[in-house]
Amino acid sequence: MFRLPLRRCLPWRTPALYPARTLKSVSRTNTEHQVDSLGLPIKPLWSVNDLLSSYPQPELSPSTFKSLHELSALIPPEEGTQEYVKLKKELEELVKLVEAVKLVDTTGVELVDGRPFLGDGDVEGIHDEDLGLLDAEEDEESGRDLLKHASRTEGDFYVVEADRER
Repeated sequence: MFRLPLRRCLPWRTPALYPARTLKSVSRTNTEHQVDSLGLPIKPLWSVNDLLSSYPQPELSPSTFKSLHELSALIPPEEGTQEYVKLKKELEELVKLVEAVKLVDTTGVELVDGRPFLGDGDVEGIHDEDLGLLDAEEDEESGRDLLKHASRTEGDFYVVEADRER
């Protein structure tokens, strides 16, 4: 069997094989920030907060604030309270983050399929039974069969009375 010396097998140079040439000796770029021996910045160069501070601060109207709570089935705090001001500010920060994410250019980015693969990667053939997610016996009722036990239904949906009026 013919073997090449390790030095010829590696397409890159490592400090162990070539101690005279290190990253520091071949780097010719001047940095405006301090770096450690590995070339990593000592202090962060940017932060999410710095990035988001460059975007305009959105303003949630009291009616939008109330609508968001109603959609979430939550009771909003009284307007003018400290809890109201704090929660409104947090929601405005979330809106600002969402707006910043919407500005990201995704042209040319392909979607990633995050579904689990079994065997040869055939996604279409995956069933819950294959993944061990179903523990129900064959004769148990499931799905739409359970609707017949509900006190009120509308079509294929359960009807639940709300605790408060809109």
